[in-house]
Formats: sequence, structure tokens, C-alpha cells
Amino acid sequence: MVSKKEIRKYIFAQRKEISIEEVEKNSRLICDTVTSLPEFLAAECVYAYADYNKEVSTRGIIEEAWKAGKRVAVPKVTGAHEMKYYYITSFDQLSPGYFQIPEPEEGAEAQEENAFLIVPGVAFDKNRHRAGYGQGFYDRYLSMHPKHKTAAIAFEFQIVEEIPAEATDIFPDKVVTEKRVIE
Repeated sequence: MVSKKEIRKYIFAQRKEISIEEVEKNSRLICDTVTSLPEFLAAECVYAYADYNKEVSTRGIIEEAWKAGKRVAVPKVTGAHEMKYYYITSFDQLSPGYFQIPEPEEGAEAQEENAFLIVPGVAFDKNRHRAGYGQGFYDRYLSMHPKHKTAAIAFEFQIVEEIPAEATDIFPDKVVTEKRVIE
């Protein structure tokens, strides 16, 4: 079995090769699927990451949530191993934070325990196992907030044969790509 470190290296190389046009086109397809999911439609609040460096763009998901009158919160790294969500009402409230990833500058901490949470990741497999960026922020957060419905979003090239699972891994309920929904 290939290690998560090797999988990350492979996917990062793939991500470098994808064009901005492909990122935008496939992100729109993923957005259309996510915003039609029952979990999105039923949610009063959507927790979504702010994308960075050719990740699947969350802009369309966030804009659709606002249009539908939903609250939106995005994460901010608040300590060496902690991440919290803060409400945003505009993309202007984001600025480069941890590793230059857009984060809320300040604001009210989101307190929902049943939000619909969009999970990022480097790679996934057909069993919804996830290779993140290696810091464990989402696994720690989701282990402390287990009532959130979750969907990971990824480009099809981020789906690999197998990802080694660890006891601390939290798997998303679904993985949405531009071609399919893995449940």
C-alpha cells in the first residue's frame, strides 16, 4: 500500500498540471452537484473552506448558500492544532492566514453543531478514506463535532485506488467530484 505522503506528492504534481480553466469548469460542475444535495438544501448553515492553490473552488457553493439565505462559516487556524469556524457575509472578510490559506480576519465564532460541512482533502478513495494535508485539523474538528453532515469535494484525478486509514481518521459522508458522488 502506498503511504499518504507518497499519495500527497503524486496528487500535488497532478494539481500543478491542471489548468485554471479546468479548475473553474470542474469546480462549477461540483458546485452544481453539492448545491442540489439534500444535505445542502436542508442546511441552515454551511461550513466551507476557502479554496487555495488549485483546490476545488468553494466560491459557487458559498454564493449559493448566501442566495438561499443560509449562514456561511469558514475555518481559521487558532492555535498549533486547533481550527474554529467563523461566520462570513462577504469574501472581503478573508485574508491570507495559516500557510497563506484565506481565513476570516475576525468575527463571530460559528456555534452550529448540525451544519453541512464541506471537507477539503488532497486525495480520497472509493471507501471515502481521506488524505488531508497532514496536520489533522479536520479529523480533530470532526471528532469533537460529530453531528455535522459532511461532503468532501475533489477533482476526479484526486480519487486514488486506496488510501491507508488510521484510527483517528474521520471519513466524509460523501465525496463529490465533477463526475460522481461516492457514498
